Amino acid sequence: MKLTKAQYDEIAQFLGHVQPTRQSLRKLKEKFPSWFLTKEVVQHKHAYIHNLSVSQSQSTLLSIFSQEYQKQIKRTHAKHHTAEAVETYYQRYLNGVMKNAAAPVLLELANEVDFAPSLMARIVLERYLQEKEQAIPSKTLINSMLRDPSQIPDGVLANQVYQCTVNDCCYGPLVDCIKHAIGHEHEVLLRGMLLEKNLSFIAEDQLRAKGYDKTPDFILEVPVAVEGHIIHWIESKASFGDESSHQAYLQDQFWSYWNRFGPGLVIYWYGFIEELDCHRERGILLKDCFPTDIVTLRHSMAQR
Repeated sequence: MKLTKAQYDEIAQFLGHVQPTRQSLRKLKEKFPSWFLTKEVVQHKHAYIHNLSVSQSQSTLLSIFSQEYQKQIKRTHAKHHTAEAVETYYQRYLNGVMKNAAAPVLLELANEVDFAPSLMARIVLERYLQEKEQAIPSKTLINSMLRDPSQIPDGVLANQVYQCTVNDCCYGPLVDCIKHAIGHEHEVLLRGMLLEKNLSFIAEDQLRAKGYDKTPDFILEVPVAVEGHIIHWIESKASFGDESSHQAYLQDQFWSYWNRFGPGLVIYWYGFIEELDCHRERGILLKDCFPTDIVTLRHSMAQR
């Protein structure tokens, strides 16, 4: 699914005024219903096609939703980590659980100050451990306790941390696991499509075993042509390609791939801003699905 820059900016502006909750996601779908109905939904009445299209639309919305919220958190991250802010949050937590230990004190505090619940839990957990151990706790220990709150010595705090992680739709260990699983799922999907097309390739794990550090997901052993452009490699991104993430990928990954392996294809499975597909002539092609018009060397020779 492709969006124009103007369409994306309108969505981003709307998201700037809502909190990252499932209720806000429903508001977003209600606000922009026509943008997330694909041609298949309009042209076909078959339930399977309709459900598939709607599911993809929801994934696109969720990806945009998550990315915009993460940008907002980065902009306000510093103010939540000042010594004064940390102490205020910790004392409010202590006062809150003293009044009612069963109430979602941390979660409500995070929502009140417009901060990600999992990140609020991290701040208070770190402050608690620092007081308990009289030393700054390691990131490894904190991450372990956030993944498994039962490791936290204080049962009340453990429950508060758990409430934050399960109710955070953009940050935290559960979200990280989901993102990793979705990314792997799409790589497996792409591998299956390459095999179905009888395209020979070298996967990322094989390239790493050969000593390469930065590698695309798949390198084609025999290049193909897509929409008139030669493709040597394919990268899978289970996300929406917005301007900031795409520019970061270009700098950190895509141009490195281009320098080492030649021109390639990036698949943003949940869509992208169509104006970003501006480097085709330089050797980086963007798609929102696996291309159907692949031209192989064998096909080209047969036509001759």
